[in-house]
Formats: sequence, C-alpha cells, structure tokens
Amino acid sequence: MTPLAPANMGDEGEPDLATVIPVFNEAPYIEACLSALLHQSVDPASHMILVLDGGSTDDTVEIVQKLAALHASTAFPRLLLVSNPERTVAHARNLALEILPDSVEFLVEMIGHAEVDPDHIAQRRTAWTACEALAGASLAGVGVRVESASQQPNRLSQYIDAALASPLAQSGGQFHRIQSIEPTKVPAFVMHRRSALEAVSGWNSDFITSQDSELSMRLLDAGYALYRSPVPVVAMHKRDRWLKWWKMGHRYGFWRTKVLKKHPRRASWKEFLPWLGALSTATMWVTNISMWWVLAAMYGFVLCGVGLRSMVRLRSPLALFGVPLCLVMLHTSFSIGLVDGLLRQGRMPTDRA
Repeated sequence: MTPLAPANMGDEGEPDLATVIPVFNEAPYIEACLSALLHQSVDPASHMILVLDGGSTDDTVEIVQKLAALHASTAFPRLLLVSNPERTVAHARNLALEILPDSVEFLVEMIGHAEVDPDHIAQRRTAWTACEALAGASLAGVGVRVESASQQPNRLSQYIDAALASPLAQSGGQFHRIQSIEPTKVPAFVMHRRSALEAVSGWNSDFITSQDSELSMRLLDAGYALYRSPVPVVAMHKRDRWLKWWKMGHRYGFWRTKVLKKHPRRASWKEFLPWLGALSTATMWVTNISMWWVLAAMYGFVLCGVGLRSMVRLRSPLALFGVPLCLVMLHTSFSIGLVDGLLRQGRMPTDRA
C-alpha cells in the first residue's frame, strides 16, 4: 500500500472536539464505526474524525477513503485519514496531538471495532460537564461504559461477553459495569482535555498495549483527576476466535506488568488471585496437607455456577462449558502474561490492538 500523506488540516471550520481512531485491519467493522460518528446529533462543524492507519493489509484504507469522499460536505464532520508509520496506538495518538487543529480542545479515544449511538458525542459533552462540576479544573479525562456490540459474529463472542460480565473477570477496568459517575484510575475510551495530555507529554510509545492505563497513572501523578460516567456507551466487538482470546489475555497480562513496574499503585489484588490460588494449592500438596484440593474445588464450583447462569441467559446448552472455558483461558493467559512481562521486552501484536 502506498503510504498516506498527512491530511490537510486547513481552517475549514473550528472543531473543538476530535475523535481519534488508530486502526489496523479493521475492514469488517470500520464502516459501521465511522458511519455512527459521521451521523451525530451535534453540530458537525464542532466535531472532526481522525483515522490513523497502521499499515492495514485488508480493505480498511479503501473503506475510510470511500466514506470520506461520500461525506465531504459541511453537513458532516470532517473525516481525515493519515498514515501511522510507527503502527502502535501510542504513536497514533501522539501523532494526532501534533497534527490536529489548534481549535481542538478535547480528544475522544475510539477504536475501529466499536460503535456508538447518534447522540454519543452530545452525551460525552454532558458527562464532561457533570464530572467537571465534581473535579473542577483538574479534570483531565472522562471514561465511558463499555458494552458488547449488539450483533455478535458467533457463539464464542457471546461466551466471551458473558465471561467478561462475570465477577470472575472484573478488576475494575475497561469492562467494569459502571453504575454512576465516579473517580477512577482506569477510565475506558476516554475523552481527554488536550492541555492535560500535552502537560504530561502524551502517550508513552514504549507501551504497545496498556498505553492508556500508563497514561492515566501519569495524569494522576501530575495532580489531574480522572472520572467515568455510565451514560455515554461504547459498544465493542469482542474476539471471535479462541486463539485471539488467548492472545488478548496474554498481552494484557504482559503489559500490565510493564505498567506495574512504573506505577505499582495501579495494582489490583484481584489480578493476582490465580497465581495465589495455584501457588497455595501446590504448597499444600507438596507439604501433604490433606485438603490441598479445596481451593481448586471452590474455583470449579464457582465456574459451574457461572456456566449454569450463562446457559439459562443465553439459552445455549453449550454455554455451560463455553463460558467457564473462556474464564479459565482468560485467567491462565493473563497470569502467564504477568510473568512473561518480567522476562521479555515485548513486540508488536499480530492481531488488532
């Protein structure tokens, strides 16, 4: 693919908010993502969309170019496409900081495999106002609630969604079911204040994954406040293959270790429960404690409960086994990733960010 030249950032209109979308091979989803953003209820001149492609080898670029051509009028937000030669999400978001018009005061994080409602940007602004009333001028970012896209491509995606909804997969992060406006260390799909981002030098490009979590910790260390609101919702397409699910869990564990080495207070005790359970069980077995199997039995019992509940909710007998298997894979891959993060530097993923 011929590298894309930086888009024309001329003075057509004065948007104060930009949705920034790093992409890599998002052809199945990017049209729905952009169509939703192009048809928002806010004044189109106040909002622009910046897509940064990290070298897609599918039809992602062609789809974005087609949509930009079809919506090239003042009735729609500006849709701009630029090349992200360094490929990573952190590089893409930092590039956006460099090239966005000076009028842009807020940056909304988005990904290519997510969708939003027509009033999403309006809800973002309302949520910001509500959070700013609590945090004052120190507010640097407001996250949103994350849900699953309504159309799941296969049964596995449904099982993954059910697994992530379970307390066994909740650590207060991206998939936490937010109920009310609250301060947080881990906002998802954040709307950032540009001046705050620039004050901490943007995203750390050493982080291929978990770059948003690392940024949040630096913002908090610098005295800024982060909040999240349940009103704006981002619907995300989950993984739809077993191998992709395993890779995601491992990658998140791997880069969580990198974040914790720089920001120990980011740690959540829940993330270490699988290792604590496994090591405790092994210790009791080695020392001939007769009840060494109790922790494993309790874990299996809880998994069975999750499977039964999912079977009823999804009306799928296979969910009895599929959802617990997703949880076991998540716990195992994430836990292995935590240790792997101590041993290796990391490399670019072969699937989406």
